[in-house]
Amino acid sequence: MNSENFSICEKIVSPSYIRQGSQARRGHEQLIRMLLEQGKCPEEGWSESTIELFLNELAVMDSNNFLGNCGVGEREGRVASSLVAQRHYRLIHGIGRSGDIAAIQPKAAGSSLLNKLTNSVVLDVLKLSGVRSVASCFVVPMATGMSLTLCFLTLRHKRPKASYIIWPRIDQKSCFKAMITAGFEPVVVENVLEGDELRTDLEAVERKVHELGAENILCIHSTTSCFAPRVPDRLEELAIICAKYDIPHVVNNAYGVQSSKCMHLIQQGARVGRIDAFVQSLDKNFMVPVGGAIIAGFNDSFIQEISRMYPGRASASPSLDVLITLLTLGASGYKKLLAERKEMYTYLAQELKRLAEAHGEKLLQTPHNPISLAMSLDGLQAQSDKAVTQLGSMLFTRQVSGARVVALGNEQIVNGHTFCGFMSHSKSYPCPYLNAASAVGITRDDVTLCIKRLDKCLKTLKKESSGRSSSPSLLTGQEEMYGE
Repeated sequence: MNSENFSICEKIVSPSYIRQGSQARRGHEQLIRMLLEQGKCPEEGWSESTIELFLNELAVMDSNNFLGNCGVGEREGRVASSLVAQRHYRLIHGIGRSGDIAAIQPKAAGSSLLNKLTNSVVLDVLKLSGVRSVASCFVVPMATGMSLTLCFLTLRHKRPKASYIIWPRIDQKSCFKAMITAGFEPVVVENVLEGDELRTDLEAVERKVHELGAENILCIHSTTSCFAPRVPDRLEELAIICAKYDIPHVVNNAYGVQSSKCMHLIQQGARVGRIDAFVQSLDKNFMVPVGGAIIAGFNDSFIQEISRMYPGRASASPSLDVLITLLTLGASGYKKLLAERKEMYTYLAQELKRLAEAHGEKLLQTPHNPISLAMSLDGLQAQSDKAVTQLGSMLFTRQVSGARVVALGNEQIVNGHTFCGFMSHSKSYPCPYLNAASAVGITRDDVTLCIKRLDKCLKTLKKESSGRSSSPSLLTGQEEMYGE
């Protein structure tokens, strides 16, 4: 309501009451004004009423919500279901135009403003999370794998002769298929075992550069967030190799925003060498529905080039979800979540170590992995190969989600490439193990209940192996746990 309407209201209701209401309204508007002026995540989170007021103000700026609108085109923001309209706050037009996902839509000033503000707020959050020198980013309505593909396709125009991507091995299908989908040949570099950790083989990477020729390599595709015992790639050293041979460098930072260590690696890599783009998931880092990612980098023109590569308009849902979430949390709320995640990592490590020792196992020493942990399963392997896979199935049926049991000797073919020891990031890791991760949003209750159920499963399997129990197997298929 504008000042003129408030003045009219004073003729209907006591002026003192109306002035009080007007002042309350100005409080909401002041928060909105600061967001528009600064383009940064507010330090303190907003109330739901402020967020809804803001979104409604944006929505009435889109042509589908104009009171006198007469639409005769093929794309007029028409929605058959009122539930769908409410779900999207009547922001129906999406983002971008047919030729550029970052372009302004003449029919949708509100949605265009939403898009610009979201990218600005997300950039601010990437900076406060540790990558201080990031220059540009944009939210793309695709998950991490397809967002990586978009980066590779953009690089193709810069390096038309290139057909290879050097990729330190990580056993996760989407990042491998991202390279295949883009039309390139992944050159898999096996990791080296250092203690319990699997680390980047820098000498092998450089050998591949010499073998293939730098001009034939599209990029080096490295990884930060990963399942232990694999640890983040040696980003600084890889960035130096990329700078030395003038090879682009794309980082899969899928759930690394929540880790100060992963973000520090990206910052340092860009400082000492070359990182062209880094890609992170929205759902894993900001607790929103699956379907969006952030593509970011240190050269604004290159990031804009990637955004222009996206064909057509795009859904505004991921942008809307992450903007609502960050406005709700505020910078202080998000930083609190990151601090709590770190605390839970320590607690999870302590509890897993205690449990492992009680069952004659060990917590694998992976200090370079700040999110994921692994516990050996040598005792189960000694009982039988079946016992290891059965543990994973038992956990799954007991509603322990996310725990991954990795047996020895798995082999899998992915798009024609054979991975020996699949899921372990290595041809021959020394022992089977169980993974658990301390990701943003995890609670103490999650850890406590997981440890309790894992303890019961291990005890049950021991009884079965010793013949003291004839209870039926709960094996439901190892593939169920992996979510692949």
